[in-house]
Amino acid sequence: MTTIWGRAAALLVLLLAPGLPSAARSDIDMSDRTKLGEFLPSAAPSAAPSVTLTDAAGNAFQLSDFRGKLVVVNLWATWCEPCLREMPSLDRLEAHFGDRIAVLAVSEDRGGAKIVVPFIAKLGLKSVKVYLDPKSDAGHAFDVRGLPTSFLIDHDGKVLGRVEGGADWDSAKMLAVIEPFVSGSGVVKASSR
Repeated sequence: MTTIWGRAAALLVLLLAPGLPSAARSDIDMSDRTKLGEFLPSAAPSAAPSVTLTDAAGNAFQLSDFRGKLVVVNLWATWCEPCLREMPSLDRLEAHFGDRIAVLAVSEDRGGAKIVVPFIAKLGLKSVKVYLDPKSDAGHAFDVRGLPTSFLIDHDGKVLGRVEGGADWDSAKMLAVIEPFVSGSGVVKASSR
């Protein structure tokens, strides 16, 4: 058994080695390297999936209930370290824009409210709205590859783009991406770190 795992690890090192000729790595799609924490605009904004979210009190909301506002849907979990680092900046983003934006922090924790509510209290978050998705329905609907992943959705319910990995949501660079959409004059553009 150890021999099989050792061979698999050696093969992985060979495939990912930078000096290896590209022909040996031809089956690996190297063009799909996402820049973590950066806004990646949609090639053609399309309708956000139909998603039902539940708040900590058990009230159900449709993602479409937030139409008319710019929406940030952030999929996260209490066990995800990059998620934890970005949560305070999501809270500050919500506080910065007030009712002109809806930041929906959607927990993918299977334990639901009993895990998430005390955790949010411990972080001291006050502005961001927390929703529960213990069956990962939202994650599947948005076809998420990992956590945290966030989506920027316009006033009409179209996905403008996404951020994979933790982001500094209230940084000058991210605010420069978001501000035009809050005011309704946005042109989709990528952020840069």
